[in-house]
Amino acid sequence: MIKNVLYHLPFLIFLLPLLSGCWDQTNIDKRAYVVAIGLDKTEEEHQYKITYLISNPELSKQQAGTNEPGKEIITFNTNDLMTAKKMANTVIAKEISYNLVTVLVVSEDLAKDNFFLRLIYDSIKARDISRDTTLIVSKENASEFLSNNDPKLETRIHKYFELIMESGSESGFIPKSTLHSFYRITEADADLFLAPYGTTEMSDNANKDVLNDEFLAGEFQVEGQTNKTQFIGSALFKEGKMIAKLPAKETRIAILLNDTLDMGELLTSYPDPENEQYRIGVRVMKKEGNKVDMQLKGETPSIDVEIPIRVDILSNHSMENYSKDRKERQELKKYLEELMTKEINNFVKKTQEEYKGEPFGWSLAARKKFKTVPEYEKFDFMKTYPNMKVNVKVSIEFGNFGRQSEVPNIGEMRD
Repeated sequence: MIKNVLYHLPFLIFLLPLLSGCWDQTNIDKRAYVVAIGLDKTEEEHQYKITYLISNPELSKQQAGTNEPGKEIITFNTNDLMTAKKMANTVIAKEISYNLVTVLVVSEDLAKDNFFLRLIYDSIKARDISRDTTLIVSKENASEFLSNNDPKLETRIHKYFELIMESGSESGFIPKSTLHSFYRITEADADLFLAPYGTTEMSDNANKDVLNDEFLAGEFQVEGQTNKTQFIGSALFKEGKMIAKLPAKETRIAILLNDTLDMGELLTSYPDPENEQYRIGVRVMKKEGNKVDMQLKGETPSIDVEIPIRVDILSNHSMENYSKDRKERQELKKYLEELMTKEINNFVKKTQEEYKGEPFGWSLAARKKFKTVPEYEKFDFMKTYPNMKVNVKVSIEFGNFGRQSEVPNIGEMRD
């Protein structure tokens, strides 16, 4: 027994280095970490322009400061994502790595091009690009977008994108969308896909209709010394190609209707029914998932949706005591339900007539109505949707009316 162990011992010692798994190890200071990739159209056919936003890992070290810049941006023409890494090494000394890629920015022009779908599938073949990477559509060229983006409070550029995407999706101004959801929705060929819409350019329609959330990125006027980048609204994709832009209000409605999208607390305002010169600030929260009832048999399939939400009153400039007056509270509830229901149904009708598809994820519920996959595919949800009878209603439950729910009588205060 001992003799056999001694006989195999040299072979075991020889195998130990092979099991360590460190043969391809590269030190951090020898790598250039790309945190954002930009894609643009070029004049050459079947080529595109790629932009690398490279973060400096030296900034994250706790030791003495460094004189190296915090980031580096390069742009060049290429054929695909993988060979682009080696081409970049003609000007970047360190090994290019996609391990920390947080966002993939695509220009609006490229997103509307038929070649985009072929191009974006390069990211599937890249082992070091995560499917959790956020897909963003920029109004201008992606190279300009990444160059002009200059966050003031967050020097770690990769952290900036994580935070701005998280806060934007929680407020409902942009959808939380990843490469994985893009592939899933596009390949299923039943729903429309939403991607965050951003820009660093101010529009001529600045402050167009901010009170009613009818604005896009670049239309929100901000004064002061801050970053020019704005993420508001969404880009709508059908079959892997961008077909439209949705403003903040329609993006919020889509998120409200889609249970597959994470929704935080939506803060908005509505005209006060007691006095329309004032507005009521509200916080909208989902109590539970939407109640979706589908009747897909017969000549005219139908979808009935009920959205149960909780509404907190945040501001009330008309000074009505909604918390104390039950009648006024019921009238406010009815008013908000009718107003929100009308806005939602108008947008649903728009998706049927104009976009010929829906970004609400309803095809997932429709699948459960069929016994087999071939039966569901024969139904062809996307082609059938424009002719469906769709009815959506909102059911509101009031939460709190602020820290001090009762407001004083302003008339008595000004005798």
